[in-house]
Amino acid sequence: MKKPTKKTKPVKKAGEQKNFNIVIVGTGGQGLITLLDILARAAKIQGLDAKTSELHGLSQRGGSVEVHIRFGAKVQSPLVTKGSADLILGLEMQECLKAAYFAGPKTNYLINKNITPIPGREPLSEEEITKNLKRLTKKIEVVNANEICLKELGTAVVSGIFLLSLAVIKKMIPLEPETMLNAIKQSVAPKYLDLNIKTFELAQRIAGN
Repeated sequence: MKKPTKKTKPVKKAGEQKNFNIVIVGTGGQGLITLLDILARAAKIQGLDAKTSELHGLSQRGGSVEVHIRFGAKVQSPLVTKGSADLILGLEMQECLKAAYFAGPKTNYLINKNITPIPGREPLSEEEITKNLKRLTKKIEVVNANEICLKELGTAVVSGIFLLSLAVIKKMIPLEPETMLNAIKQSVAPKYLDLNIKTFELAQRIAGN
């Protein structure tokens, strides 16, 4: 009679490590596609595989927009599955509720304190939104990115870049800040580059306070 052999745990092969999953939500005109491009470039600069999807939403001005990016050693699908988002980046607070499908107990939310009125509906308050999100995860941070950028840079148009830079600098995203800055330089049109570099530097100052 053969002795039972001891079972060993399978060794993870290269490319089987957990991918990092990000969902970005907002409204048309907030530059979500640019943020997606910057993230994908940054991941590839660091030698990672990255896949993106912008199929979940309509990018017309004011309409809901939802984009996904997954990066790691090897990514098979660009779509983040239910409850598996590592980070949900919200450029508009109410849109974060729509992305709750992707949140789980370990999900980080980094949210712009920005509520856009919906025609014919009473907008939800910040307290109502965060209360609902806390049913899924306690890791919620709200930043008044619009106000900070308007005060320090004279425009709120770069609030998405500010929020993304803050997420990297605060280590909510496993990419190097220098890599992110290089990706910004490669993605942004020359006439807007100086403003975007200043936005990244502003995020560094705010994160250091």
